[in-house]
Amino acid sequence: MMELLASTGCYFQSPFRTIWLWISLVLVLQYSKTALSDSNYLVGLGSYDITGPAADVNMMGYANTEQIAAGIHFRLRARSFIVAEPQGKRVVFVNLDACMASQLVTIKVLERLKARYGELYTEQNVAISGIHTHAGPGGYLQYVVYIVTSLGFVHQSFDVLVDGIEKSIKQAHENLRPGSIFVNKGELLDAGVNRSPSAYLNNPSSERSKYKYDVDKEMTLLKFVDDQWGPVGSFNWFATHGTSMSRTNSLISGDNKGAAARFMEDWLEQNDIKSSYIDDLGNDGIPRRVSSIISDDRDNRHELLELAASFQSSPGRPSTRTLSIARRVRNAFRQADKPGFVSAFCQTNCGDVSPNVLGAFCIDTGLPCDFNHSTCGGKNELCYGHGPGYPDEFESTRIIGERQFRKAVDLFNTTSEQLKGKVDFRHTYIDFSQLEVTIPKEGGGSEVIKTCPAAMGFAFAAGTTDGPGAFDFKQGDNKGNPFWRLVRNLLKTPDKKQVDCQHPKPILLDTGEMKQPYDWAPSILPIQILRIGQLVILSVPGEFTTMSGRRLRDAVKTVLTSSGNGEFGSNIHVVIAGLTNTYSQYITTFEEYKIQRYEGASTLYGPHTLSAYIQEFQKLATALIKGQPVEPGPQPPDLLNKQISLLTPVVMDSTPPGINFGDVSSDVPANSTFKRGDTVTVVFWSACPRNDLMTEGTFSLVEILQGKDTWIPTYDDDDFCLRFKWSRPSKLSSRSQATIEWTIPPSASPGVYRVRHFGAAKGLFGSIRHFTGSSSAFVVA
Repeated sequence: MMELLASTGCYFQSPFRTIWLWISLVLVLQYSKTALSDSNYLVGLGSYDITGPAADVNMMGYANTEQIAAGIHFRLRARSFIVAEPQGKRVVFVNLDACMASQLVTIKVLERLKARYGELYTEQNVAISGIHTHAGPGGYLQYVVYIVTSLGFVHQSFDVLVDGIEKSIKQAHENLRPGSIFVNKGELLDAGVNRSPSAYLNNPSSERSKYKYDVDKEMTLLKFVDDQWGPVGSFNWFATHGTSMSRTNSLISGDNKGAAARFMEDWLEQNDIKSSYIDDLGNDGIPRRVSSIISDDRDNRHELLELAASFQSSPGRPSTRTLSIARRVRNAFRQADKPGFVSAFCQTNCGDVSPNVLGAFCIDTGLPCDFNHSTCGGKNELCYGHGPGYPDEFESTRIIGERQFRKAVDLFNTTSEQLKGKVDFRHTYIDFSQLEVTIPKEGGGSEVIKTCPAAMGFAFAAGTTDGPGAFDFKQGDNKGNPFWRLVRNLLKTPDKKQVDCQHPKPILLDTGEMKQPYDWAPSILPIQILRIGQLVILSVPGEFTTMSGRRLRDAVKTVLTSSGNGEFGSNIHVVIAGLTNTYSQYITTFEEYKIQRYEGASTLYGPHTLSAYIQEFQKLATALIKGQPVEPGPQPPDLLNKQISLLTPVVMDSTPPGINFGDVSSDVPANSTFKRGDTVTVVFWSACPRNDLMTEGTFSLVEILQGKDTWIPTYDDDDFCLRFKWSRPSKLSSRSQATIEWTIPPSASPGVYRVRHFGAAKGLFGSIRHFTGSSSAFVVA
């Protein structure tokens, strides 16, 4: 039996657990109303579509040149919260269904916010963080090394992010109302494992003995309560990689964290238990999403088949972009005067944490991979981590997403600690390529060392068990290879100073000293602290490993609690927001760096990178607690005008003679009846999705018949059970098809359904024409 709640739209769990969750939510909503009079902040939340081009663009994350977007698993969103003191400071946190934040995206968003709001929202108090999905379009970062596989800069990927973040923040700003914030913590044990345990074990045993697990199992959740409307959102931080979807996946997806966010938003938004939750339960006790829209009184299969037979596939016809937006399922659940519920599952110190919790195995033998090098017979490309739904990556994504969703629901329902106190922030830019850092000396005392210009080690090219690399690279390599050194030297030969500084990392790419055609890697990075009462968020521009994150949190917590003014006590909550404001790869401990697994090889600024972060965050924390300003630091470059793009544009779209865009190429069988769990597949003649991203709209839609002639939307691009797949017969062909697959969920109501497709075609002279088409009707019994 599927485990997910029917209220998420596509799956369900046992009736007894479902009813328990619903009763819990009733109680927590009632509790929330008793606390409303104690509000001490202005709270606003917003959400906007940031789904990029679903065709032709390389996915960001695995650096696999063959992983090209060709459809949508479910849409990506930017989710924001703003918290303000009524007459004081405010902070903004944006969570992106994207691999990571981008310095260039951050720069352009801040420019737009300044034009709109003046100095209200700046680099000081705005944090933009990525969930680290590896299934989103790339090409939106400004440094060369991160856009090589995407054939350079992709303006569509970049523009949709900047637009979506701005609109998400605008929504949150316009939704600012008196409210309260609650915080809760709890352990989630089965959603992440350490993928580099040999490196973790190199940390001091005395330090490791302080912790029960070799990854962080704690989720920290914020619950936002509006004085009038009650709960309006939740944001949580939990460490696990966005790599449930594999390096061969071609469908845009928010991976496990994006799925969890959609599950929780649907659970809260689409079942308004305050007014009608009893009515929304089916005969089996399972909440049903569409029951609030349509009547569920059809059970005569013969009559349904006769009704379905009167609706044959309609020829493709002209449409409008606004129709795609209007038909979105979730628009039917919106209350015009009430803000929609926003739930974000944010990333933290996930550097060495994999969602592939069954472990890493050799695909040729089925045996566990080599412990130290993650190889199989010496080859890294045969070693893959297995998710809980192996070999089905979609099922693994669902399960890990659902586990985070369930824990979030539990924390949401049981939270009682209210955030109270100041809203504050500190931010600075640091040049990590030559930063002086004071570190302890062996035998006592201290010494001053410097960080290094960015460089990547040989083990970087080996990849990880989530997505192995190629050739003869392997993790745990601290020597290198003569052949690849020759190849490296064609690009840039590191000098002795750099080699010594990065030791024991053997340098494969000396990215920090490569400047042609422009910077290959960042040198200047932002660090930031946001404070909301007793919650402190550390915004870091990279992926901290488990132990690195623990050391940073502890160091900041010590500064804040030992200041002597008593402002922070034992109830302080310190969370790391990973991949925030820009991206600079990994941060390991000094001991993990020595092992030179993937994470160590990707720690750019040398063995003392973590010490540099701790030193600079301690300074920020000291300034925060003492109310002192900090120097802004050197500004990072804006390289937009230097970007190069080699991705060819869409020239035109076409169909065979006598065929319209939107015509059905492969229909459902005549007089067909499907049952729950079956997959319905329809193929349409289509056009390149890059012609229109259908932002806040949908390419695919499932509709149910109400009465004799009214079609009601029930599932769309945002649903886990509906997949939009796009293909063309050859790379240079102007013809293409869209395959829409709907796996009928257990919660689907019986009735007459059809599948519908929206698209946009480009003419020879550049005009864009929108179209739609629909399948023949069929019965779900």
